[in-house]
Amino acid sequence: MMNVIRNFYNTPDKKRIIENFISLSSLQAVDYILPLITLPYLLRVLGPEKYGLVAFAYAFILYFSLISDYGFNLSATREISINRDQATKKNEIFSSVMFVKLILMIGGFVLMNVIVFSFVKFSTDWQVYLLSFGIVIGNMLFPLWFFQGMEKMKYITILNIIAKIIFTICIFIFIKKEDDYLLVPTLNSLGFIISGILGLYVVFSKFKIKIICPNKNLIKHQFIEGWHVFISTISISLYTVSNTFILGLFTNNIIVGYFSVAEKITKAAQGVFTPISQAVYPYISKLVAESKEKAMMFIKKIIIIMGGLAALISLFLLLFANPIIVLLSGNQYLSAINVLRILSFLPFLIALSNIFGIQIMLNFGLKKSFSRILIGAGLVNIVLSIILVPFLQEIGTSLAVLISEFFVTLTMFIVLEKKGIKAWKGKII
Repeated sequence: MMNVIRNFYNTPDKKRIIENFISLSSLQAVDYILPLITLPYLLRVLGPEKYGLVAFAYAFILYFSLISDYGFNLSATREISINRDQATKKNEIFSSVMFVKLILMIGGFVLMNVIVFSFVKFSTDWQVYLLSFGIVIGNMLFPLWFFQGMEKMKYITILNIIAKIIFTICIFIFIKKEDDYLLVPTLNSLGFIISGILGLYVVFSKFKIKIICPNKNLIKHQFIEGWHVFISTISISLYTVSNTFILGLFTNNIIVGYFSVAEKITKAAQGVFTPISQAVYPYISKLVAESKEKAMMFIKKIIIIMGGLAALISLFLLLFANPIIVLLSGNQYLSAINVLRILSFLPFLIALSNIFGIQIMLNFGLKKSFSRILIGAGLVNIVLSIILVPFLQEIGTSLAVLISEFFVTLTMFIVLEKKGIKAWKGKII
């Protein structure tokens, strides 16, 4: 594995990729450190019920964030990467993408209010959902896709770190008791919005992007380009975001709190691979256009690096689930221990499915197969959740997630093999 890493550093574009990886790793490190500080504090101050409510609201709001993103973090990233040296084309892409995101965000806000004020389950705590919607606004504003396409990840790092540090400091200053729970979504939303505004400032000042009025063809093009990724993203949410949401519908906020603790720890572990994935995706997109054979050799190295690291992380979570839960959340959340043990396999499975799906299938023109697999996994997860949650509660949700992720990884591997793409060998037959 060490030889693979050394060879990876000797690739022609190593400097840019390594710089991007370091920038995103720095952000990921902050994402590790700050939750380790705030999560135990919030768990103890808010208690399982209020923490579960905030987590449930966050899961609900993420649906609208997914709608406004519309898969642009992959489709628009690829377009910017290919056209990074063409100023006019970049202006067209940026303007049309932001216009579509704005329209989708407004539509999402209207839909959210209809749902919240139509059902007692939501209307009782309507303030939590309304305050949480600021996350959607911030995500809509922040041009993550643009920075990724330009391979300037340092801006993503700097701006997000600023917002997260402000949010963390405010948590300790303003949240002192259980009744302060409304301040959690408020501060979280402000962090996202500030980051979004700063991101746009950098785009206009540093990259000299000019807003133009996009015509119908440009808007239609963005809808078409992002469609398969959008469907895939929504499908992914059926076995990621939907888990907390479905669990909350069938049980109560306390049970949601137990599951959310273990899920947050698992997602933090999965986050180790986010910098690698984001750093190499635009590079692989460009490499595929030049030589698919070279792209596959590069992907083989990524499989060894990510797969080996993911296996170690999954093993660590499985073996040390008990002390991890007790250390971070205290004795109030002991029910989360078995949840974490079940979810501990996810980092390994998701690391592989990210490579098979995003890095290979999307870049090799297998968008339809990618979408179908994720739609299938989403349906599997929904059916399993509906069957298992009423009887096993948080354990049922955990099993549904694990089975769905295994389905995704295995199916992607089979499809690639049938297409003659030997990911493990770095070859195309």
